[in-house]
Amino acid sequence: MPHLPDVVLWSIPAFVLLTALELVSYRLHPDDRSEGYEAKDAATSIGMGLGSLLFDALWKIPIVAIYTALYELTPLRVPVLWWTLPLTLLAQDFFYYWSHRGHHVVRILWACHVVHHSSRKFNLTTALRQPWTSLTVWPFYVPMVLAGVHPAAVAFCSSANLVYQFWVHTERVGRLPRPFEYVLNTPSHHRVHHASQGGYLDRNFGGILIVWDRMFGSFVPEGERPVYGLTKNIHTYNPLRVATHEYAAIGRDVKAARSWRERFGRVFRGPGWQPDRPAEGRTTPAAVPERVA
Repeated sequence: MPHLPDVVLWSIPAFVLLTALELVSYRLHPDDRSEGYEAKDAATSIGMGLGSLLFDALWKIPIVAIYTALYELTPLRVPVLWWTLPLTLLAQDFFYYWSHRGHHVVRILWACHVVHHSSRKFNLTTALRQPWTSLTVWPFYVPMVLAGVHPAAVAFCSSANLVYQFWVHTERVGRLPRPFEYVLNTPSHHRVHHASQGGYLDRNFGGILIVWDRMFGSFVPEGERPVYGLTKNIHTYNPLRVATHEYAAIGRDVKAARSWRERFGRVFRGPGWQPDRPAEGRTTPAAVPERVA
């Protein structure tokens, strides 16, 4: 098995330092056009991040078992070398785009990812607001394992992608020079992704590269000032509720559904999906799913 560093662990001091610098910058140079920091919100985001470390360690057990079995079944092998790792990271970023996009358009997947969008602030602590149910992510990287990429290399590239995305969660960085904005995911692009306006919904899914969004029609440049959070915000700082509120909403909607078609739609259609019903028979749904960009 290749010995690759734990880039998330090694990056924690940088996370702490950059967050402290951003917080100080708001104290020294307040900006009425930015959301800034709010103590309870930041504490919730940090708590969600710490909780995700614990739950991810649990989810890794079945995921590693599945990846290892698939890796042993395929005759293909991609060696872990200085020149193959950048190509592997490129492939991982491509599949991350589709995983991220899928977690916005399939409600049961959105129930996992909605956690990351539940803050109405946008600062570096928002990057730490991670889900506790990330077991839904692993199927998107199965093609890499079947192509002969060692599971440890997949994990390393996924961690590197996550670390990169930390710095794009800020309003203190404006637009970068055009070549960077054209190729990379930047704070400007990611502000759009976290916005709740209709024109910004389900846009800019890229992790490291924004070129996937340009290629597949999901790119929108930053224009009007983003309004962050959900289209129906949850108004809670309780980490357990933040982690599970959409699963609870799905359960209520499935219980209230009138047919198996509607039950299927409530789980596997888009987060905003509503069944077609005759006007005279229309009732208020058990819960209206939250929606964000």
